[in-house]
Amino acid sequence: MCGIAGILRLDERRPDDRVALNAMSESLIHRGPDGQGSFIRGPVRLTMRRLSIIDLQGGDQPMTNETGTIHVVFNGEIYNFAELRNTLGRLGHRFRTRSDTEAIVHAYEQWGDDFVDKLNGMFAIALWDEARERLVLARDRAGIKPLYYARANGSLVFASELKALLASGLIDRELDFRAFGQFLSLEYIPAPASIMRGVRKLRPGHLLTASAGEIRERAYWELRLARSELDPLPGDVTEQAEAFRAVLQRSVAQEMVSDVPVGVLLSGGIDSSTVAALMTQATEEPVQSFSVSFAERSFDESTFARRVASHLGTSHHELRVTPTDLYESLPTIMSKVDEPFADPSIVPTYLISRFARERVKVVLGGDGGDEMLAGYSTLQAHRLATMYRAIPRVLRRNLVEPMVAQLPVSSRYLAFDFLLRRFIQGADAPPWQQHQMWTGSLYGGTKAAVLHPDVRQTVDEPAFDAMLADTATASGTRHPLNRILYQDFKLYLEGDILAKTDRASMATSLETRVPFLNLNVLSHLERVPVALKLRGLTRKYLLRKAVENLLPRSIITRRKRGFSIPIAAWLNQELRDLAHEYLNEARLRREGVFSPPAVTTLLDEHARRARNNAKVIWTILMFQIWREHWLDTK
Repeated sequence: MCGIAGILRLDERRPDDRVALNAMSESLIHRGPDGQGSFIRGPVRLTMRRLSIIDLQGGDQPMTNETGTIHVVFNGEIYNFAELRNTLGRLGHRFRTRSDTEAIVHAYEQWGDDFVDKLNGMFAIALWDEARERLVLARDRAGIKPLYYARANGSLVFASELKALLASGLIDRELDFRAFGQFLSLEYIPAPASIMRGVRKLRPGHLLTASAGEIRERAYWELRLARSELDPLPGDVTEQAEAFRAVLQRSVAQEMVSDVPVGVLLSGGIDSSTVAALMTQATEEPVQSFSVSFAERSFDESTFARRVASHLGTSHHELRVTPTDLYESLPTIMSKVDEPFADPSIVPTYLISRFARERVKVVLGGDGGDEMLAGYSTLQAHRLATMYRAIPRVLRRNLVEPMVAQLPVSSRYLAFDFLLRRFIQGADAPPWQQHQMWTGSLYGGTKAAVLHPDVRQTVDEPAFDAMLADTATASGTRHPLNRILYQDFKLYLEGDILAKTDRASMATSLETRVPFLNLNVLSHLERVPVALKLRGLTRKYLLRKAVENLLPRSIITRRKRGFSIPIAAWLNQELRDLAHEYLNEARLRREGVFSPPAVTTLLDEHARRARNNAKVIWTILMFQIWREHWLDTK
């Protein structure tokens, strides 16, 4: 695990860029405090910061082959590196280290660009083929590890984080308004876009090559959920549950391989609890588990986490999170999160990562289970929306909606009034847009109203809507649920969940692994019938069956509660001054991005508890803080 960066000179007349390379490396030190390495020869400059996990003494990078013609820097872990070493050894390759990085070098020697098909892991790879004067960049299938790139000033520059590109001095800090519009609606920016004009994220499952000034990008892997309709697994439900548990068990054991201590982030939900249970089966030592708690009971899952920890016999550690923790940690978080990001759960994710890092260097988590196994409540809402639309429109407009509007406003987690208002807001939209409206922030008239008139047209709403529709269509599946799962995998998982986990954990030099996104698990779940994911209104049905003998029944049957914080209440209390510092009319008028009267109305409605505007206010607030830190700083 580390941070990587590099420069490929496309124009040999460029001045020396070693200072730029060093600045890029320094900006990534939080990702790899254990060591640093660089390779500079001809047109290429590679650098990395290392977090030592496997082969602590021999795994330094850049890693080179025996003839010194292939050089690799790599962020992540290759879980099947032992099998690859055996295969490559039989083919005549000789290894000098126990590092998984060296397996990448020899895999490329053996299979060329097809080497990436052989890798099971989370990774962002930069490989320089000196003999062919060719750069290869690759990103893992789900997008667990990030990789940014840009063509600028006669060079191709790339890095694990946007901040490293900015540190190079080669990239202009110019806002991409289309990406800004995506952020306002989604609360994140999905690949390939980035908040800076001219900077792209390499898409998950893609490989980029640069040679002789020509840059090409292609997909090497695609999620194929259509297989679950055409090629169902054999056997009854019990057999399928046992088969899935076996695949997941092997993946957990595979991802526990480490030369440093490994723990688990335990929320008390079924995903992280499953990972914890399978970890306890894979080791004789007590598993170190970590969870957070809140004073606000509707957000607090610590009781469930303690119940699982007691049941499994883990060595459990709990951290209480307060509004003061959020306020004090925001500057650090914003210094590491270099794109606007409005999922408030990044705060407790950062705090629990920092807490866990005091005892372990690697943790496993439950990310990916919701996207692959139909875990989100919005999937049930799609079925309910079909029934709701059967009610005559005149009754909905004149009876149902006015009744919902009169419900008292609550700041509790997923309060009934909040859910109903969100449901009605998106009930008439197309499915691909509907899903995002239920989970995101600003859409339609609300989005247009909060923007300054000069900015309103630049966010390009038609292009955004087309992107959502195209993503759903690209799934290649006829089943509406699979289309939504595919959309979540391509957008929300990569842009929100994995970005949050990577930035928050790596800010504390903690490696987080996600067994639900192991290639073996993905390949298995591609063929699982839709009815075993969402059975009636029961989400994650197959997973619940697979672990029914491993976990307490109260954990298996409990309602999902997302990992979040009480933003609605805190914005009216401890965070009120922060919101007004960044969202006051004078400041908004001076900056010219948002409409001061519209934002003031949002704050006033929220303060009077006339409406719960927390998601919208938080989204705008996070952009304002990001802007001050990253865009207004030259």
